Amino acid sequence: MWNTAVHSEFMHDHADYGFPSCEGKFNWRRSIIVGAGYIAVEMAGILSALGSKTSLMIRHDKVLRNFDSMISTNCTEELENAGVEVLKFSQVKEVKKTSSGLEVSMVTAVPGTLPVMTMIPDVDCLLWAIGRDPNTKGLSLNKLGIQTDDKGHIIVDEFQNTNVKGIYAVGDVCGKALLTPVAIAAGRKLAHRLFEYKEDSKLDYNNIPTVVFSHPPIGTVGLTEDEAIHKYGKENVKTYSTSFTPMYHAVTKRKTKCVMKMVCANKEEKVVGIHMQGLGCDEMLQGFAVAVKMGATKADFDNTVAIHPTSSEELVTLR
Repeated sequence: MWNTAVHSEFMHDHADYGFPSCEGKFNWRRSIIVGAGYIAVEMAGILSALGSKTSLMIRHDKVLRNFDSMISTNCTEELENAGVEVLKFSQVKEVKKTSSGLEVSMVTAVPGTLPVMTMIPDVDCLLWAIGRDPNTKGLSLNKLGIQTDDKGHIIVDEFQNTNVKGIYAVGDVCGKALLTPVAIAAGRKLAHRLFEYKEDSKLDYNNIPTVVFSHPPIGTVGLTEDEAIHKYGKENVKTYSTSFTPMYHAVTKRKTKCVMKMVCANKEEKVVGIHMQGLGCDEMLQGFAVAVKMGATKADFDNTVAIHPTSSEELVTLR
């Protein structure tokens, strides 16, 4: 199997045969998306919903492998249930341009078996969504002595200071929590410190809520189950989970389920993580993220009266 560096190098060599995910066009009959992250998942859902026969090519057997295992497994299943072809343990080997589109050759290497070569003809859209590199090479940061890591991210401290006095950096270029609201929040905190003289103003990067606009959407905040076990020890972590069909689907032919997991730590069962996928999970996460940020316990959730009938009530009735 290729590693990410080799995969990225191949993508750059064949950039003319695809396009980055920021240049979206949605009029293709046959689409292939390379990548297993949230952008790849979101684009696969969009293109498939718009009628393009869509394949998602991933190097392992699941998408979103940095998310909680429940989310990773369920999202992969939901993609397949929605008609997206998930090409597992596969990577692009060669791309050729033909009169009818692109001819994409891939190698599939399922663990324990010999690699198999496959060719997919007449591809209208080949979208590379395999990660982003910081675009800092042209900024001449070295002339100012600004430190970057080996990938080109600008190194900052907790107050967004670079190593050069009077020069600051916020957002994706710092390589941490690559989300628009995070960059905005960090910029505001920095502005408060610089211009309102609030010396302790800084962004807390713990428990940042994240939403993936997949079909159905994903909402997650805090530690995954594996992360919690690593931090607190397996004997000090307890999880509560549920899987159900939302009432919305009572009269629909296709039933997309909703899954939820609450991760709790220590005797007081402090809620250190919430993970869910289903209709409305993107909207309901914001409120629950406040509870996690404030240090709510499982008992606090239990003592909250449920709003019925809703999907969100499941999180305050978990047993």
